[in-house]
This record gives sequence, C-alpha cells and structure tokens, in this order.
Amino acid sequence: MSWQSALACWAVRRRIRPESAKPELDVERARTYASRRAWLPGVPRGWRLDIRDAAADAPLRGESLMPQASPRAIVLYLHGGGYYFCSPRSHRAITFGLAANAQAGVFSLDYRLAPEHRFPAALDDSVAAYRRLLADGVSAQSIVMAGDSAGGGLALASLLALRDAGDPLPAAAVLFSPWTDLTCSGESMRTNDGRDPMYHASVFPRVAAQYLGDAVATHPYASPLFGNFDGLPPLLIQAGDTELLLDDSTRVAAKARAAGVRVELEIWRDVPHIFQIWAPFMPEANQALVRAADFIIAATSSHEPHRPPVTSMV
Repeated sequence: MSWQSALACWAVRRRIRPESAKPELDVERARTYASRRAWLPGVPRGWRLDIRDAAADAPLRGESLMPQASPRAIVLYLHGGGYYFCSPRSHRAITFGLAANAQAGVFSLDYRLAPEHRFPAALDDSVAAYRRLLADGVSAQSIVMAGDSAGGGLALASLLALRDAGDPLPAAAVLFSPWTDLTCSGESMRTNDGRDPMYHASVFPRVAAQYLGDAVATHPYASPLFGNFDGLPPLLIQAGDTELLLDDSTRVAAKARAAGVRVELEIWRDVPHIFQIWAPFMPEANQALVRAADFIIAATSSHEPHRPPVTSMV
C-alpha cells in the first residue's frame, strides 16, 4: 500500500463512513459534498471540454472531452454515486485520466438521479445516449462503455438492455467496483463490513430502495448480476479487496466467463472504493487507469489479439 492510498483510506474512513451509518440518507448533503471537491484536474493541453447542460441536446447531457486530432475510440462514461449524487464534473479525475492515457474521446453522461427520477430513468438515459452516438455516425466497435460503482452497474445493465433490444454492442466495457446486486446479498457485504474504509454495509439497502422505488431488486436491468450474459463484449473489472462490493465484481466475472465472455478481473489490495478517482495523487489510481486505457486500446483496435481470461491481485 502506498502512503497515498493509506491517506485516502484514512480520509474516507473519517469523513464518509460515519455518514453511511446514519439511518436516513441526506441527499442534499451528499450532493453538496460531491459538488465541492477541493481539487479538479485541468483540461489537458490539446483537448477540448464541451459541457452540455440539462437544457442542451438531450440525451447527450454531460461533458465531452475530445482531442484536437480524431480520437481512436469513444468512452461513454457513467459516474457513480448510488444513483442519487455525483456528476460528470465530480468524476473528471477518472474521465480525464482515461482520455489522456487511451487517447480516446470521453462522453461523461449526466443521467437523471433518484429520488426525483427512479429506475429505470438512469438506464433509459444511458441507452439513449449510446444510441445517439451510433446515430451520429460513431461505430459501435469504437465505443467502450465504462463506469464506477452504481455507474459500473449501470454500464453492465445497459449492455444487457442493448443486447436484448438487438442493438449493436460496444467493443468492450470497463467496470470500476461495479454495484451489480441491489439485493445486497454478496458475502463480502458481511466479511468486509468494518474492513471497507468508506461505507457501512447498512447503507446499501437504503440507497437501493431509493433508486428502485417499486421495482424488484432482482430485475436484471437494475441488478445486472441476475441477468443473462450471453453475447456480451469483453469486460475489464477492477475492485479493491476490502470493499463491501467485492463480490459484486467476482460473481459477475464468474458468471460472465461461464457464458463465454472474456473477462479481466483485477483485485487491488488495500485501496478505497473507486480508488481510481484519486488520480493523479495515488500511484495505484494512476496504474489502474493506465491498465484500463490499455484494455480500451486493445478492444477498439482492428486486430485485437486473443487474450485469455485473467484474474489478478494487484
């Protein structure tokens, strides 16, 4: 563990974990906290940031970061935040890092949030944004879907919905600590309760209920763990070994492999949930984004080499 990761774990244990123990979700407090991140990366030299607000061209509300030259790929990014807080702006450390390392354009979607907009609003927005990229002439094989935490689960759910509807699928998906089981039944919810520096396990059922409304938690478009993974594109999954959501990654990887999907699963030691957001401060975050970028480049190249399924501890 780097000292930067140790410091990050200490910081989230002190500031975020106590909030997760409270019996009620404070939506506005969470949104205010996310909007006041003390540090945000600057736009990389040679890149253009285009912010499309809620009044702009739906369904492509969000942030577009594009290089001056034609990008080799487009990443459709879905931010985390339990489906009720955070934004494309709060996740720029991840999206800017992916763009720079992969030399890919990134569109970070500002999907609708609960409780104002419950399931399946976020899914509808994600699917519509992907279809808009296709309609604008972007090839499916040059698109990678990506997301973290709730956004990682949303990315996987979007793949299921697109496949079921007969849409051409993207080249691959990158999932950072995805929340794929809104029943919160993974064994790591018990074994890592107290080890996870960011959250108490008790917060997840409350967050899930706020997003689901009257929907059933096992619906595969809400909890993609319970879906059929046949025909999905290659997946890269990164998660931390002390996370409450660890089994949301390992079970997806096992089920996808059983369906014939190529999966690269990386389990990182002693890092907080969505540690990639600590780039460029944390060495592990920088390394993880480089590995994700390499995966994106390989997946969107015309002659992708065959790579066997991999599970690694990092």
